[in-house]
Amino acid sequence: MDSTTPPSSEGVGRHKRRSKKPRQTQFERESFQERIGASVPLSDPKTRRRQEPAPSSKRKQRRSSAKAKNQGEMSRPASSQLANRFRLMVVGGVLLVGGLGLGLNLFKLQIIQGQELGERAQQQQQVAPPTPIPRRPIIDRNGNLLAIDRPVYTLYAHPQMFKKPATQIADQLGRILDRPAGELEGLFKSADTGIRVADFLAQEVGDRITRESIDGLELIQHFTRLYPQQDVAAEIVGYIDVDQQAQAGVEYSQQNLLERSVPEEDLEEDLEETSDEEKTSQGDSVEPVDDLNLQVTIDTRLQRAVRSALKQQMEKYEAARGTVMVMDARDGSLLSLVSEPSYDPNKYYNFDLARFKNWALTDIYEPGSTFKPITVAIALEAGAVQPNSVFHDEGLVYVDDWPIANADYEYAGGRGSLTLTEIVQYSSNVGMVHVAAQMQPEVFYSWLERLGLGQPVGIDLPFAVPSQIKSQVEFTASPVNSATTAFGQGFALTPLQLLQLHGTLANGGKLVTPHVVRGLYNSAGEAFWQPELPLPRQVFSPQTTKTVLKMMEEAVLDGTGTAAQISGYRIAGKTGTAQKSNGYGYSEHAKVVSFVGIFPVEAPRYVVLAVVDEPDGGSGGAVAAPIVKLVMDALIAIEGIPPSQAGRTQH
Repeated sequence: MDSTTPPSSEGVGRHKRRSKKPRQTQFERESFQERIGASVPLSDPKTRRRQEPAPSSKRKQRRSSAKAKNQGEMSRPASSQLANRFRLMVVGGVLLVGGLGLGLNLFKLQIIQGQELGERAQQQQQVAPPTPIPRRPIIDRNGNLLAIDRPVYTLYAHPQMFKKPATQIADQLGRILDRPAGELEGLFKSADTGIRVADFLAQEVGDRITRESIDGLELIQHFTRLYPQQDVAAEIVGYIDVDQQAQAGVEYSQQNLLERSVPEEDLEEDLEETSDEEKTSQGDSVEPVDDLNLQVTIDTRLQRAVRSALKQQMEKYEAARGTVMVMDARDGSLLSLVSEPSYDPNKYYNFDLARFKNWALTDIYEPGSTFKPITVAIALEAGAVQPNSVFHDEGLVYVDDWPIANADYEYAGGRGSLTLTEIVQYSSNVGMVHVAAQMQPEVFYSWLERLGLGQPVGIDLPFAVPSQIKSQVEFTASPVNSATTAFGQGFALTPLQLLQLHGTLANGGKLVTPHVVRGLYNSAGEAFWQPELPLPRQVFSPQTTKTVLKMMEEAVLDGTGTAAQISGYRIAGKTGTAQKSNGYGYSEHAKVVSFVGIFPVEAPRYVVLAVVDEPDGGSGGAVAAPIVKLVMDALIAIEGIPPSQAGRTQH
């Protein structure tokens, strides 16, 4: 205590303040000794008093006064000492409680639950994680394999676990992998563990490595997708990329049907029923929970014939691209869907991204004259014309100051009076303008909406787009819109939707939904699940479709579609040659040519559409009609369709 610190109240009450520095108390001496770390202890006050002579009474008074003062000076350090002791007791108590809790927990884990936890830990060490479950295969309508998962392996090396020299292991592994031993030995030196040695090793290679029983090598099994038919059905099947992500086709759109899963309770039962010996064996996995295949409606035999026919004409006319589809008009199932150029899904990474797009359902175009039979059906159904109606074909007319001419006007001029059948037969644009003029624009537009224009088709393949038509206000603002729509220009749709519309003419007037998924079937061919398709909508009467079909048959017999004739069979068809829009008008050179065929006319069932984009010369009759003929020839052979027995057969 320094001289400026006031004494305690007790000291103040009993003594006056003295200027002389007081003696050090025992507490102060001990504190000083602790601060300087003295090796020689201070003398004991009791010992010192015994050595001193007896004090006089005056000295006793001074000693009594000093003692009282020292007691006052010691009161503050004593309080601090008590506080320190209290803190130590609190800390000690906390540590004691924590230690007791830790001890109790250890007792619980080691004594009470020790056996249970030990068994659980042992089980976790013994049971290998199950092998990834493969996706379901994809098969065609006849059971031919289109896509399947195959097991492959990734090989890892952990040199710190080698029990043989790395050189010896490199020699063994090099012979199996057909890689230089020196390369592998250098790889082993790159890290102590987790070295990725090889990817996508085949099952037989993985089996050879396993038989070598080399400590420090690890095989991880996974699956990769194999497409045995290569590009035959790429447009329908799609592909799985290196990250096991579906990117196109039914692989993408039917992901929920293709992925298998193991219910947790089933997995637990399988593990409980598996013996310890089986659990510890390398590569054991839970078997797939089913043998189901995703079956599509495509026939790979027909698909090959269709692709060959399309390629042949595309090469001949140096076309940019083309698509061909075959639909069963009874239910909308697609027997074939081909787009060229295509790709091999096994090697998708070697192809341009544009090839992955199935433009038969992702791109829209102006259909041209292939839409004329639909316009005729609308006019007949609306009562605007009759089957025997006659119109004058001038060859060139003006509608709202816009010139509209026939494709052959420059060298054929006007055709004069034409029946409705002849308008279709000779593909008269001017004749179709007159047909459309018999309907109010609002009526025509309402029929376009009823047929689904402006709406998606609803196919079970991904990325399909809806058709595009003007709003009703725009459509009815000028008669030229009805006039151009009548012969297939001024609006745009996908080739798939045009196929759907012609399906109504083949099945008695019903609008069916085109689709490629037939369902999930087991290995015995039994249906496990089938899609619920929208109910067909009756849009035309059977009589109307029968009348229009007869008009289309005349176009093949003696019109623009003669190149599609097949001896002994009745075929209905319609050509189309449409200029391509360039954003501000129509191109003088770029065009899309097409042909749609329906057969057999006496019992119509199949609709075949071929569309070729930007051929170098040629019309729908010259470029697309021969494709449809070849496709129908193949279909007749595959399905065993007998020759027509009634009506005018083609020869």
